[in-house]
Amino acid sequence: MISRRSILIGGGAGIGLVVAWGLWPRTYAPNLVANPGETPFGAWLKIGTDGHVTIAVPQVEHGQGVYTTLPQVVADELGADWRTIGVEPAPLNPLYANSIGTHDLFEGLFDRLPDGTPQPPMLTGGSSSIRMFEQACREAGAGARALLCMAAAKHWDADWTQVNVDAGFCTFGAKRIRFAELAEEAAKFTLPAPLPLGIQGAGKLVGKSVPRLDTPAKVDGSANFAGDVRLADMVHAAIRQGPVGGRLTKVDRAAADRIRGVLSIVENPRWVAAVATTWWAAQKALDALAPRFENDAPLPDTKSIDAALDAALTRPGTRMAETGDVAATFQGANLVTATYRAGLGLHAAIETRSATASFSNGRLELWLATQAPGLARSAAARAAGLSEDAVVVHPMLIGGSFGAALEQDVAEHAAVLAVKLRRPVSLVWSRGEDSLHDHYRPPAVAKMAARLAPNGAIMGWSANIAASSTGAEMARRMMPGLATEAALIGVKGDRYAVAGTTPVYRIPAFAIDHHPADIGIPTGHLRGGAHGYTAFFTECFLDELAHAAQSEPMSFRIGMLGGEPRLARCLSTAAALGGWNGGVAGSGQGIACHAFRGSYIAVMAEAHMGADQRPVVDRLVAAVDCGVQINPDIVRQQIEGGLIFGMASALGASTGFSRGLADARGFDTIALPRLADTPDITVEVIRSDEAPGGVGELGVPAVAPAIANALYASTGFRIRNLPLRPAP
Repeated sequence: MISRRSILIGGGAGIGLVVAWGLWPRTYAPNLVANPGETPFGAWLKIGTDGHVTIAVPQVEHGQGVYTTLPQVVADELGADWRTIGVEPAPLNPLYANSIGTHDLFEGLFDRLPDGTPQPPMLTGGSSSIRMFEQACREAGAGARALLCMAAAKHWDADWTQVNVDAGFCTFGAKRIRFAELAEEAAKFTLPAPLPLGIQGAGKLVGKSVPRLDTPAKVDGSANFAGDVRLADMVHAAIRQGPVGGRLTKVDRAAADRIRGVLSIVENPRWVAAVATTWWAAQKALDALAPRFENDAPLPDTKSIDAALDAALTRPGTRMAETGDVAATFQGANLVTATYRAGLGLHAAIETRSATASFSNGRLELWLATQAPGLARSAAARAAGLSEDAVVVHPMLIGGSFGAALEQDVAEHAAVLAVKLRRPVSLVWSRGEDSLHDHYRPPAVAKMAARLAPNGAIMGWSANIAASSTGAEMARRMMPGLATEAALIGVKGDRYAVAGTTPVYRIPAFAIDHHPADIGIPTGHLRGGAHGYTAFFTECFLDELAHAAQSEPMSFRIGMLGGEPRLARCLSTAAALGGWNGGVAGSGQGIACHAFRGSYIAVMAEAHMGADQRPVVDRLVAAVDCGVQINPDIVRQQIEGGLIFGMASALGASTGFSRGLADARGFDTIALPRLADTPDITVEVIRSDEAPGGVGELGVPAVAPAIANALYASTGFRIRNLPLRPAP
């Protein structure tokens, strides 16, 4: 019988990190549902009598290709025919807990939790899908292959270790038999120990650019997202929330009732929703309601946010990382200093926040765009006043997200509406609502200082960064409870807020300080996290130091990368491919690099300032070392997408604030790059035998500093703020 835990548990590289969360039970039974004609093999795959193989994927697909890469690993070890592979979301189960993703997303915040506290959640984030689940998928595929070979060997009276697999068949000499004919019998055998990884014909799919499984449905429109779900007797809802901390005080129900199709108005202390026969009618009713909100505290705006960050820098910070004695190194020396600023970052995903909910016979079902289905279920249950056992979450494909779907507010809203209305309800936020009530990447200010030796080498380096304590803020919001509070007791600095600040370069003395700032606005995770601004601070300041030392910026970097040969190779490769000429004045060339989630990237940019004093990016060249590639095409897609995302963050995708509300109301107000603005892009993925690193966020951090450095080379003027705009 299938019993060996290695086919059931998402372990592998993550086991060491799981221990840090306490010795939680590791004997959970799989709950993968088999349809008629299917035979389940543990928690990861099912084989049908018609020959199809369905892989359960515990990570949500929001464009990063995980619905292809994880099935590709399973199919590779199984020896399956790729044309027979299908995919479905894995059910909620601690077997799929993502310890690496949780650790990296929260920058190790929970490492101090005592034994016996809850296990990490099912979660998609931190570029962790392959790093967390590759080994578990390999073991699942290898285990199922062994069982199939045992069943085939019984048919042929052969030694099962001499049976091979080939594109969905078990083979023994000239004999062949389909997996479909063996599956039911194979599941009755017992898994061998150790599992036969990478043998018997396995290993024919990993490293190949097999077609993505999610592409056909997305191209022909048959792919379903949360807002596409249609249920009998369903109504549509639109919602409006007030300014930060706002309390609903007044609505014009009479005006809303005059809108054709309006069925109900639902008021909540923090929001109001209009319910109608169509979403458009609900949105019109919402406008007619003209809701009014009151606030007890002053409403935050751009000036108050900037003031809070500046004030935080005047207070003592918390030392987050250091080596050597920076104070002694700086004493009496002439220092190079610079102050950098980064604005709020918008997610601006193509799909706005949405959910469909149905409440019947005491059971609540939710169809959600969520990166953390278990946390969404808990949040919905709390909001609706139900037990978690009464709530079922169906994770849907997501149209982007970039971290926004880690938040659970739309699940809470839909749950409350469904329970109150006693009818299925589809809730879709408008584009304006999505911009106004985003959980933004936090703004930050960095005071950088360094001492150069007479030969130009960096002797000392310090970074004082003012930013929200976003890691702790997300933890409290996403995982409320005693375990979270225990982890946060006494925490002054936030590792999330300064993630990526520790220099990868060989510097004898450096210090990183975090100065927590209360800006009065909720912040959250955006693709790349704090690395999106810390790489900008570090790589732009390094460029300034190179010029102060009268050194060529690329060679200046490589000269300090003695312990990072993979990053040095990325720099030299990007420079060679891009025709790097030293970033001299007038060249319009800039370069930057970053190490992130076990991967490495260097980006060379060519840019100039347009006639309207807005930056124009002409060219991006990236060299990437992400270890072994499961699917080279998907790696390239993710890097190219990350470069565009990073360029959007560099040029726009930000907002100011006025009277507690974001100034941005739609795509037209945030200066996103259009197709015509897309530069020529070259990506070189360096062959490597190292373990796979993360790629989903890798393309983002180095883009903004590369562009900023290119603009300095082009204009001689240093821009030290994100988005990149010359000071007025």
